Amino acid sequence: MRFFHKRKFSRKDKYLARWGVLHLFIAFLAGVALTVCVVALQAHRAQVGMQEMAGAAANDGALDRDKLGGPFTLTNQDGKIVSDRDFAGRYLLIYFGYTFCPDICPTGLQSMSRALDELKGDADKIQPLFITVDPARDTPQRLKDYNSAFNPRIVGLTGSAEQIAAVAKEYQVYYEKGEGDEDYEVDHSTLIYLMNPAGKLVATFGEETDPQAIVAAFKKASDTHS
Repeated sequence: MRFFHKRKFSRKDKYLARWGVLHLFIAFLAGVALTVCVVALQAHRAQVGMQEMAGAAANDGALDRDKLGGPFTLTNQDGKIVSDRDFAGRYLLIYFGYTFCPDICPTGLQSMSRALDELKGDADKIQPLFITVDPARDTPQRLKDYNSAFNPRIVGLTGSAEQIAAVAKEYQVYYEKGEGDEDYEVDHSTLIYLMNPAGKLVATFGEETDPQAIVAAFKKASDTHS
């Protein structure tokens, strides 16, 4: 007959056992909290993305697409007077903004630049334009220096206040100067326009658009009219 001896646990053993269970419980709670945070963050990002898409769609929906675009005469970043006729035969990728813009304009120009890189050789069929809505501060040289940080293909355009107002009206762009004489911001619409060689609107994009969306819209339009 076998005898089984019941082990007696010391006070130290019991103390360590309790702490081991407590540590496991704390680790479990930490894992649950981390999972909840990750899920909440993903949900927040998805909601923000949907809001951005909805905002871009709302801006696009406010446009009179049949009347958007038209002739213009402005000054390019080399100080030369140019018009829409100088870009005849090419698609135009146009963004209205200003060089003192804190974040939105750099984002829009970066999206354009990445799209041009994705297009590679086909990028020669597109002329990207950055038209300032702040002609008082955006001189040709400032535009040239600013655009060089994004893509050498991008041409900056400026002009008199009247010329900028005229081209903004053609493209149904909203802009309004903020308070201040020198240190001010300009509130403005943020769509990127893709125009075909006939001067008709192909598509609009938000400043945070996936560059592949621009590439896809251009390829679809060019294939249709090739």
